[in-house]
Amino acid sequence: MLRCETVGMPVLEPNPQNGQKKLLLVLGAMLAITVVIGIVASVVAP
Repeated sequence: MLRCETVGMPVLEPNPQNGQKKLLLVLGAMLAITVVIGIVASVVAP
């Protein structure tokens, strides 16, 4: 029998470790900056 188990590899842990928390903060900041730039560009555009 073939069983595919992904035990020990959660996608997002409820209480992430320090490294994962920093990575999520960096990715969230990048997304927020992209959104702010898009809003500013759409307001400034003629």
